[in-house]
Amino acid sequence: MRSLPQSITPNQALTALAPMQDVTDLAFMTAIAEYGSPDYFFTEYFRVYADSRPERHILRSITENSTNRPIFAQLIGESIPDLVRVAKELSQYAIAGIDLNMGCPAPRIYRKNVGGGLLRDPQKVDQILGALRDTVALPFTVKMRIGFEDTENFEQILNLINKHEINLLSLHGRTVKEMYRSEVHYDRIAEAVKIVKCPVLANGNITSAFSAGKVLAQTGAAGVMIGRSAIRNPWIFSQIRQYLNDQLLQIITLGEVRNYVDRLYSNINQNIPERSRVSAMKKYLNFIGQGVDPAGNFLFEMRRVSSELELFNICDRYLLTSPDQEFAPEPYQGLIARPSCEVA
Repeated sequence: MRSLPQSITPNQALTALAPMQDVTDLAFMTAIAEYGSPDYFFTEYFRVYADSRPERHILRSITENSTNRPIFAQLIGESIPDLVRVAKELSQYAIAGIDLNMGCPAPRIYRKNVGGGLLRDPQKVDQILGALRDTVALPFTVKMRIGFEDTENFEQILNLINKHEINLLSLHGRTVKEMYRSEVHYDRIAEAVKIVKCPVLANGNITSAFSAGKVLAQTGAAGVMIGRSAIRNPWIFSQIRQYLNDQLLQIITLGEVRNYVDRLYSNINQNIPERSRVSAMKKYLNFIGQGVDPAGNFLFEMRRVSSELELFNICDRYLLTSPDQEFAPEPYQGLIARPSCEVA
């Protein structure tokens, strides 16, 4: 079986930044690395269909990546000849492996029978995994959910993971139809850990180093994959390593979060209209705001501005009035991020 890349800390649970469409681009990966890289990065998904070519902006996260961490190229599609063609092309780049998206819960995606839509058709999954396994000499990984509407096909698909010698399974513990609303079924992740022969990354509502440790203990997973909480707290991967090494966790202050906000804003294309830049920044602040104030006033005010000046006045008022105050290590209860992106 093809070997996975080395982790940052040998013999410690793996960490991975979940692939999030319109979020995990080159700039965001670079920012995350400044605060403490995960063991593995995954690209946004490359859309695969007849005559498709790997999107240039996603390729940049591979060709211009300076994080010094392994990066897996994720594919989404159902046309086997085209998946094979694109996998061959991407394998020529400096990637750690190919990842297949079988979990995206966005209706516009699964209605095309790709992403999470594939979980309704184990026969198709069998064919795709077999074709890609025959094609990919690098590690071949899969990201999926526990089912589409229910878990009827769950064990059958896990057996296909074994049949085709998948190297790593990232498993979100909800069905496609549950989206991000329900509790995460960590018992199903624990079940997968017992069935599959490859390492499993537990995914879904891992919000802090403490919750990562709890999920690892509950599931027996080889590691964790984190998406939304890494937007809110880019220090989370280094904090997980501290937690697993029985070290004191770094305390993050509101002032440090304000600097992170500046870093994110500088990464947004400055050639687009101001209103569009502000809208793009709100995508991140919707998550960051979950740790700013328990009443949610920051989120309420931030969502209603349209100018850069108004936005940063609010950020300054909430983050720099008491810059040494601790940023909440867990999201405050009841504060909803309302993401407009496809997140893990």
